[in-house]
Amino acid sequence: MEYEVVASISSTKYAAVQIKESAITFGISPETEASLPNPAELFLGSLSACILKNVARFSAMMDFDYIRAEVKIKAVRLEKPPRMDEIQYELVIYSQDESLNIDLLQKNIEKFGTIFNTVKLCCSISGTVKKITE
Repeated sequence: MEYEVVASISSTKYAAVQIKESAITFGISPETEASLPNPAELFLGSLSACILKNVARFSAMMDFDYIRAEVKIKAVRLEKPPRMDEIQYELVIYSQDESLNIDLLQKNIEKFGTIFNTVKLCCSISGTVKKITE
């Protein structure tokens, strides 16, 4: 598989990445720091999307139902050189399904996630998966 995105910046400090039919605006100046995601947050958002996409994928393969899922990611950024060093995630699956195997789901997410596998090559990443019945 191959991917392509196009990003641009204007001299007025407007920046966006175009992905298929979506445009994601991101911050590149102190004026947008509080209101727009920065590149590091977009990176972590990509990891979040990877994890959640695999929840959907493996729910079909592992035959379990869920109401919703959410992932929270925290990261530590080093200054010299500037890079992500430690990433921790917490995935919460809201489900009544007794057949949901949390350990197998986490194993599959960590083994087959494209972004997950890319990230783990360059920094430490660890996490937990828990099920909440509503």
